[in-house]
Amino acid sequence: MAKHVLGMGNPLLDMSSPVSQELLDKYDLKMNNAILAEDNHMPLYDEMAKLPGVEFIAGGATQNSIRVCQMMLNLAKQEGATSYMGCIGNDENGEKMKACCKNDGVATYYAVDAATPTGVCAVGVLDKERTLCTKLEAANNYKLEHFQEAAQQAVLTKAEIIYSSGFFFTVCPDAMLEAAKHCTANKKTYTLNLAAPFIMQVPPFLAAMKNTLPYTDIVFGNESEAVVFAEAHEWSEREIPDIAKKIQALPKEGDVPRMVVITQGSQPTVVADANGVTEYKVDLIEESKIVDSNGAGDAFVGGFLAGLAQGCPIEECCTAGNHAAGEIIQQSGCQWSPSFSYTFKSVAA
Repeated sequence: MAKHVLGMGNPLLDMSSPVSQELLDKYDLKMNNAILAEDNHMPLYDEMAKLPGVEFIAGGATQNSIRVCQMMLNLAKQEGATSYMGCIGNDENGEKMKACCKNDGVATYYAVDAATPTGVCAVGVLDKERTLCTKLEAANNYKLEHFQEAAQQAVLTKAEIIYSSGFFFTVCPDAMLEAAKHCTANKKTYTLNLAAPFIMQVPPFLAAMKNTLPYTDIVFGNESEAVVFAEAHEWSEREIPDIAKKIQALPKEGDVPRMVVITQGSQPTVVADANGVTEYKVDLIEESKIVDSNGAGDAFVGGFLAGLAQGCPIEECCTAGNHAAGEIIQQSGCQWSPSFSYTFKSVAA
């Protein structure tokens, strides 16, 4: 039986569409970046909604990972092994996300803010790369009080693996810290994603991350986030294996040594643990099959967590993560084809 995986994060409805360089320049958006919307970005959402190729897809980094995790567990006949918490509005977009997660098999424990619309993320795709601009709306109103209610505490008690993207540091770092401390105290696994460069470049968010890291068992990130992490800590290291090793060695509570997992797109995945640094090869996807990179990192985490939940070796967790990411980049947004398949070899054996 798979360990139960709980995600805590910012539920968003993605507005995904091919965009022009002109539109990116208009709103000062950079490819392969993720930012929070400011006043100058507000017209972007109406503009994106009117584009002929726009799609509306359940999103938010942590929610994406949990949906992919459950999809992979469904393939391993481990239904109902995931849950998710976050805040939505009492509106059509919120209902769309509820339905999507239910269809995927994820149990949702949403807080509902009746006065604020469900959050959205503008996902602009150009030359198979993506940029993200998030208007948090209701997602920004998640409160520690909801996390501390009996229903959510029951899920926390049931969960053996907890995951949050660093984006949640902008909303409810107190809930993240409580969850992380709960994991350390109860010998569970707390996992965290560096999420985006700005998380480490804004002092309050970086401070919240530093508070949570001592209780974090697995740190995920990509190569650009790892470099910014090093810069934020004024480290001289710039090579990914060296940075991963240094993050791994940061002070940690509990008996379990930290693991750091850094993806590098098509380049090998770097894993640093108490035994040193190991690199795992990524199977390449034909360029002609790639649609866009949106959700690739989220999918990697989802596949990795699905392997972890079943007790798979770390090499197989990375293989599952990269396989899931390879599927997602062949679709628009964080979606997968009905024919997608995967076998966890160590579990099947």
